[in-house]
Amino acid sequence: MSNDSVTEVVPVVTRKGFEYQATAQSGGAKRVSGVSIQHTPATKIWYGKVTNEPGYRSLPHHHGEAETGGYVLTGHGRIYFGENYTEFVDMTEGDFVFVPPYMPHVEVNMSLTDELVWLTARTPDNIVVNLPDVDDASLEGYRRA
Repeated sequence: MSNDSVTEVVPVVTRKGFEYQATAQSGGAKRVSGVSIQHTPATKIWYGKVTNEPGYRSLPHHHGEAETGGYVLTGHGRIYFGENYTEFVDMTEGDFVFVPPYMPHVEVNMSLTDELVWLTARTPDNIVVNLPDVDDASLEGYRRA
């Protein structure tokens, strides 16, 4: 094989303010990607930042075949899951979370005053499959700002 047929891959930096904005969304959860197939040589990972304004939540959704890992930078998040979204886990700054493939869930900012910010990684890509919405009252403890 000649050197002409080898493509050199080098580190790629996505600078603050230049994140890829046209990523899949789900209601009040705003996603931007720092590493993705859309703007880097990455082929098997999506890595980005997710924010929820105070009191806002995502639509019910799942991430298809993607395994999802998250890390809470700031705020108090809750993920509702299970039948009728009656089960939940809470996360605060410094907590990690794993969401299995195809698991329907709702991501919520439990604070009415502070933004929720987390870093999220998915393999192979940022798959977001939105599902029918649920009434806020069915989500135990959730209040909208």
